[in-house]
Amino acid sequence: MQKILFVIAATLASGLLHAQEAKPDNEVSFNVAGVSDYRYRGISQTRLQPALQGGADYTNNPTGLYAGAWASTIKWTKDAGGSGDVEVDLYAGKRGQLTSDLGYDVGVLAYVYADNGLKSVAGFANADTQEVYGQLSYGPAYIKYSHAVSNLFGIVDSKNSGYLDLGANIDLTGGWTGNLHIGHQKVRNNDAASYTDWKLGVTRDFGVVTGALAVIGTNASESAYASPANGKFLGKTALVLTVSKIF
Repeated sequence: MQKILFVIAATLASGLLHAQEAKPDNEVSFNVAGVSDYRYRGISQTRLQPALQGGADYTNNPTGLYAGAWASTIKWTKDAGGSGDVEVDLYAGKRGQLTSDLGYDVGVLAYVYADNGLKSVAGFANADTQEVYGQLSYGPAYIKYSHAVSNLFGIVDSKNSGYLDLGANIDLTGGWTGNLHIGHQKVRNNDAASYTDWKLGVTRDFGVVTGALAVIGTNASESAYASPANGKFLGKTALVLTVSKIF
């Protein structure tokens, strides 16, 4: 559901190449990653276990138009009584500069859980979710809002839920980037499922791979976000390691 690590890694790489190489009109890139726990908006999608991830992106640099696809292994749809073990994200949008300092990014995003079967499970809707989003960035800081135009990840009657995301990716010494984030998920018609999440981490491009280490936590309800498989709290504070590569 989230590819911000790849955005950070791409920024690091482009910063090294900017002085030497102009960007082509059309760019295609690929990414792969392994994570110790796939956290999305602070909630584990893999029952606090590792995941494999990867995707592809196309960008038209003159216009700022982009599109892409990304996938990750998951466990939550099966744990909820449905089926499927892969999430696929499909997205498209446009990014650019409003001023020399103020950037923007607007787009649409579909989260696809093929044959998840949750609409046949009592208390659930179809897991497939569609959102529109808009982001403003200023220097290392950003603010982003995502709005669900469908039910949100299988939660019944949750259309028009929203997620507010504030953060910053700050250049540190020695090639490190500090990653700060706080977000709030408002689930429409379900206050018990609404919560705030946060992250404090670092990222570094080592050349061969990019590594990221972050402490992630939430104030989510333990009863609302307990794994049906083992009862463990999926929003617990934990250290998450990511190793990724962009081609």
